[in-house]
Amino acid sequence: MKDKRIIIGVTGGIAAYKVPLLVRLLVKAGAEVRVIATPSAFDFVTRPTLAALSGNPVLSDMTDSETGAWNSHVKLGTEADLLVIAPLTANTLAKMANGLCDNLLMATYLSATCPVLLAPAMDLDMWKHPAVVRNTAIVRSFGNQVVGPADGELASGLSGEGRMAEPEEIFQSIQQLLIG
Repeated sequence: MKDKRIIIGVTGGIAAYKVPLLVRLLVKAGAEVRVIATPSAFDFVTRPTLAALSGNPVLSDMTDSETGAWNSHVKLGTEADLLVIAPLTANTLAKMANGLCDNLLMATYLSATCPVLLAPAMDLDMWKHPAVVRNTAIVRSFGNQVVGPADGELASGLSGEGRMAEPEEIFQSIQQLLIG
């Protein structure tokens, strides 16, 4: 994975706590990792953690609040070798399925010319809801790949399908997509 440009899109789900390990695995494998986080992602994982592990500033807004520089979603989406969205929440999934574009991550997704890998994470009833099932089918029909969700203990205290795949499993899926 040396010199592969990978964007990790982090959304506002409790499973975001697993993303730093995924970033670390990718960087150790030689990938150049950029993180784009939705504003609600920072409720679960910190900007400094993601920046330190990726070696790059974490992007969240269309412009840099300090310098006013534009974070070009077009450049991000067309120069990446892979876009990974982990955790993929029901909210972000719905936006993807319907082409909604209200944050830097969604603008980058809609501009992406590279493969997209999704790692859903939500409670089991949400994962099985007809709207989520439909939206998952829609984003798959766009050619997006999906890893997970896994069956196991959920943040709600329930157990079942909906748990985000472990970072190592996501890493293996990334390897398969990029190097076969």
